[in-house]
Order: sequence, then structure tokens, then C-alpha cells
Amino acid sequence: MLTGRESLLRLIGKRRRFLPNRHLLLSAHTPNSLNLEFNDYGNLVSLAGDDCRLSEDPTSSDDPSKFSDDLSLSTRKKRRLTQTTLLQSSFLSVPKQLEDGLVICTQQKSILDSETFEFSLVQRSEPSESICCKVEDGSCSPSREESLKTVTLDEDNGEAIETFIVGRKFSDVQDLEIGGDIFLLRHPENVKDRNAIKVISGDSEMLGYLPKDISQCLSPLIDDYDLKFEGTITSVPKKSSEAVLIKVVCHKMRSDGWKECELYGDFKPLWEKVLQVVEHQMQFPPKTTRYQLNFNVLLQEVLRSCSHLFTADEKAFLESFPTLSEDSQRLFIRLYTRKGPWFRLSNISYPEVTDSLQALKDLTVRGFMSSVKDANELDNQKMKEITELLNVTELRDILSMNKVFSRTSRKRDLINSLCSCYNDGTRINLATVILERTGLCAKISSTAESLIWRVERLFFLNGEQDLSSFVLLDLGIIKYPTYKCIDSEQIFSNRTKLLAYEEAIEVAQLMDESLDNEDPQTVLKCIIIAETRISSSSLDSAHAAAFNRFTAPWVNSKVVLLGVSFFENQKRYNRAVYLLRRLLSCFNCDGRRGYWTVRLSTDLEHMGRPNESLTVAEQGLLDPWVRAGSRVALQRRILRLAKPPRRWKTPTFSNLVDNKIPEVTIQGRSLNCEVGIKNRFYGEDGEQCGVEQLALQYYSGEGGGWQGIHTESSIWLTIFGLLMWDILFSDVPGVFQTRFQVNETQ
Repeated sequence: MLTGRESLLRLIGKRRRFLPNRHLLLSAHTPNSLNLEFNDYGNLVSLAGDDCRLSEDPTSSDDPSKFSDDLSLSTRKKRRLTQTTLLQSSFLSVPKQLEDGLVICTQQKSILDSETFEFSLVQRSEPSESICCKVEDGSCSPSREESLKTVTLDEDNGEAIETFIVGRKFSDVQDLEIGGDIFLLRHPENVKDRNAIKVISGDSEMLGYLPKDISQCLSPLIDDYDLKFEGTITSVPKKSSEAVLIKVVCHKMRSDGWKECELYGDFKPLWEKVLQVVEHQMQFPPKTTRYQLNFNVLLQEVLRSCSHLFTADEKAFLESFPTLSEDSQRLFIRLYTRKGPWFRLSNISYPEVTDSLQALKDLTVRGFMSSVKDANELDNQKMKEITELLNVTELRDILSMNKVFSRTSRKRDLINSLCSCYNDGTRINLATVILERTGLCAKISSTAESLIWRVERLFFLNGEQDLSSFVLLDLGIIKYPTYKCIDSEQIFSNRTKLLAYEEAIEVAQLMDESLDNEDPQTVLKCIIIAETRISSSSLDSAHAAAFNRFTAPWVNSKVVLLGVSFFENQKRYNRAVYLLRRLLSCFNCDGRRGYWTVRLSTDLEHMGRPNESLTVAEQGLLDPWVRAGSRVALQRRILRLAKPPRRWKTPTFSNLVDNKIPEVTIQGRSLNCEVGIKNRFYGEDGEQCGVEQLALQYYSGEGGGWQGIHTESSIWLTIFGLLMWDILFSDVPGVFQTRFQVNETQ
């Protein structure tokens, strides 16, 4: 893998199915700083030959030189990182029995087939079992004052709440009446949820439970303040399995002097938290599927905190999504999380979507999806994409009808054969035959694709996380500590900066796709585009420390650095030197300057310019941003190059670099010596083991009786995190931006 490729893959994350600026980026004229030629269509034209012998003048690397056409990318490796969303996966290790009797089929059913996962937005009473992010500012959750405005309260004292009865499958009572009396009873013996609260009828029969989010907040109040709640059933659904709307009241809170008692001061904020969760529950009732709820939460938070980054039409489009029917919302989210881009309606079947055809029609009318059922609507690109939906049998049938016979059984070969006979004379007939096989086909519209991608990017602030992060949290696979999101400034202060950032991400994806497709022409085009985009970047150190990675120049620098590795791999060191000088001149305050300087010095030496290589290394030691390993690497280069007559004086750091670390050689009998495969050895006990276990066995015996474990520094990192916990998660403005924040090491 080219150096910098993995970092670029993390930056891109999940590849976009639709790049709105692809044609514009590849066809527009770009200033050619690398002196590569383009034809009349804006495509790169490779030139024969390449002269890497440049003068000692530092600017000589910018001189025109010939570029050969044999830019083979055969040495690259396949993508190491893939984006697999949990919304599309099956789970083999998830326990079959979860809260409230939830059963998951661990072989073929998707997680989305379950509708009873609970997403905790508040802190639970038991930290050891909590999966929560305590968010108290407007950036990650609605403000308390805003939330309480619409909560249904008792007109006199405000102690009544409206909620639902869920988990009715555990109840023997099927027929309920509006106005029936109920009361709440704690159920701490529940092995699946110690905060469970039962709903009991007036005849002492169990009707179900309170929603999990509410019971987690309300159960501590019932236990600590001895509260008793009773109420009535206010609405009964048609289906016995659906949630029942109820209203409950605490009589103790209505008694005289309750608000004046000494306990009320501690009780009030906890009760307000209950009201906040109740309001959230009423906005998304239990009949809403978990992924549907999560998607709406994502939309609402982005539109509230980043509304200035959308046009009026874009906001109207996104705000219209919650007004769609339940089936339309669920179908759209299901298809959005799938690979696509096209889907056959005949293959769309989800238990929670009752009418897929009507849902698709509604989504098409509202602009969230586009469909095709007429051959006249198919162009060449759509034809190629829809052909991917055909199976091998259907492809063979169509080929035989066109008198094209193929002995291969590979789907890719059959598709290529079908595309080869696709011409102007048979276009309509062939398109008709294909649509007769596939039936109605649909895909996410380009507008919806672009806007939802932007919403996810603004919500998670990276390309690796998506809706599956909610599922990971719901299942407890990932637990986030308690912290506060305190905004100090907007990451994207205006729409112009956001669009430039999105365009840079597109260039990065084009670069990645071109490397996969072994398309050197597009690779060079992307390098030139990125190089021109960083020419005006001047980022101050204060801003660089926090938000530089959300700027277009920073993203383009990733593409340029990968271009450096690309040119080095092809031994075009003059162009690699030019790009490295551009990076160093444009980014004065950047922790990557050390690596850039080492590469620049190395490439200059490869070009036969040792004097200039030594000068670059010496200047790099004066750079305050060159630290750690890069600094040591430059010192070693100086000691090797600074020999008379280039330098007569020995550097002062020679003793530090020349210190030899004692080496211990351990003999082991290897089982395999293949490149790319972890070596295996026979240990002292005769069992197979890795090199780490072999070293541990040596030190426990002949090495002096030491006992140790191989942990890759995880123990020290864990101890450091525990000791510095209060500092790491202290309330510092601008540090935490999202409830799903992860470490960024790009």
C-alpha cells in the first residue's frame, strides 16, 4: 500500500455512490504546475521519458520533464479498510436473549428487524451498566427550557406525565378500555433491567412496562423519594401488541408543602430530566423502529445546530422527511444503508414496511428516490448499473436471445459480453428485455444522497461512522464515557468553507478509486487539482490545533502526500520533491512537517543532490514542529551526510544518536517464512507460539526469571487513561463536538 493510502481511506470513510462534482473536477482546466500535458478534452496525456537529473538549484525540480506512460499500479495492495455498516450485517456473537425478551436471529436476520432496541439519552443509575453520553448543552441535545414547553403536564401542579405501556407480550390482559385505572410498581428483580417499572391494572394484573428510557430516570426517584404513581389509560391502539398511551400522576407531589420541603431542591433537577426524556419519547413513540428514530434524531440535531450551512430549499427538503409515512421513512433508511445504487422492487421485502410499492411512489414524488420502469428512460450509464441486478441465469437468457453464447459462468464476464452487444441499433430492445427481467427499479436520488451524506458528516464529523454507531451503542458493544459538548465556535463558519471541504473529499475519493482501478491519468489529475487547492492555504497555529482537519487545504494535503508516495514509487523524485516543497511552504504549523522534511531530504539524495539533502535536514532540526522520530531520523541523516568536505565540524548530538542499545539474540525454530504472514515458532515447551511468546519464554528462563505479558502498551494506556480521566473528560469548550466522538489520529 502506498504511504498515506490508509490515512486517506480513513478520511474518506464510506465511499459515496454519487459524486456531484466528478465531471466538473475531471473536465475543468486546472493550472498545470507539474508540467503535464492535457488533450483537447482536458484529459492527461502522458509523455515518454523522464529525466530526474536536476541541477543543484532548488527550483530546478519544477522544470518540465517527460513523463512515461508505464505508470503501472500493480504494486499496490487491496483496500485494507472497508466500511461495513451494522444495518446490513448479521451477528453471530450477539446474545439471543436481550432486554424484555427480545430475540435476535443470529444467522440471517438483520439487526434492523428488531424494533425494541433502546437508545439511552440520559445517564443510568448504575455506571457499570450504563451506555450513555451525558450531554447538557444545545449542541448535542435540545435545551431543557425548549424541551419542557411541549410536555403535557397537570394543569395545577405539573406532576402528571404522558407515556406508554410497552412489553405487552408479557401481559395476559389483551383487552383494555380507555379510562381504565392503572398504577406503577417497581420491579428491581427483573434480571434484564434492574430499573424496570411495571404497569399494573386496577385489578392488580400486569399490563406491561414503562419504556426503558423513562424507567431509567424515574426508578431512582421512586426508590429514593418513595413516590407512588397512578393514572389512567388515555388511548388504546387497534393492535394488541402496540404501545398503549397512558397518563400518570404522583399524589405526593400534589400535597401541600411538597415544594417547600428540604428534599425538593435535590429532587427538582432529577424530575426535570424525567420530563425531558418523556418529551423525547412522545416525539418518537415506541411504534417507531429504532433505526427510524435514530435517523430522525440525526436530522433534527444537524438542522438545529448547522442550519446556516443549508439553503432554504435544502432545509425544506430535509425537514419534509419526518412528514413522510412510516413505510416511506423506513424504506428510505433501509435502502440508504445498502450498497446499491439500484434496487429491484421485487427483491425489497421488510417486515416493518407494509406496502413497499406505495412507499416507493411517495418517495419518488417527494424527490427522495428515482425509479425507472420504461426502456426509454435508460441511458448508457443506467443500463450498466441496472445490469448488475441481473443474476447469472437471467444474463445467459438475454445473451442467448441476442445470439451471443458464452461458456463462462462468471457474472462479470457475462455482463461484459452483454455490454459489448449494447449499441445504438439494439438499445431500446435490449433495455426492454432487461427491464422485463428486473421489473421496477429504484435508487436513492442524487439530491437525497448528497444531503444525507452531508448530514452524516456534520453529525459524526468523520467518514467512518454512520447510523450503525447508534446500533453499536444500543447493543452495548461500544460505550461512551460521560462528557459535555460545549461549543466554542462553529467548525464550518459558512457554507463556502463546507462546500470547499466536500469538494476536497470528492477529490480524495476520486484519487482512491483511480488507484483501485489502476487509472494513472486520473491519479495525476487528482494530484494536480489538490496541489492547486493548497496554494492559498495559510492556517494559523491556534486554529490548526483543533479544526484544521475540517478544512479543504488539509484534506488536499492528504491527496498531495499520497501523490508524493505515488511519484516515489515510480522513481519520479523530481515531482515528489516539488510536491514536498509545496507542502512545507503552505503549512507552517503542522505536526506532519517532520515526516515531509525527512522525505524531502531522502528524495534529494536519491536524485544525486547530497549537499541539498544535508541542508534540508539541518534546516529541519531548526523547525519547532519537527519532533520525536522525525527529529531522530534527521539527526541520523546529518551524521551520515555531514562528512568532510561537506562539513568539518561534528554535530553536538552525535553521542546521543550513536548510543547503541544492547541487543539480545533469541534462537527459535521457525515454522513458516512467508512474507506477509505472521511467523510461528516452536516454543521451549514444544508448542507453537508467536515471536512475542518466544521472547517471554526466554526471559522467564535463561533471561533471568522475569515474568511478563505482551499487550502492545495497552496496560500503560489504560493506567494513563484512568489516572487522567478527570482531565481527559473535563468541560473544555470545543473539545467534544459529538456524542459519538472517537479518537482522530489522522
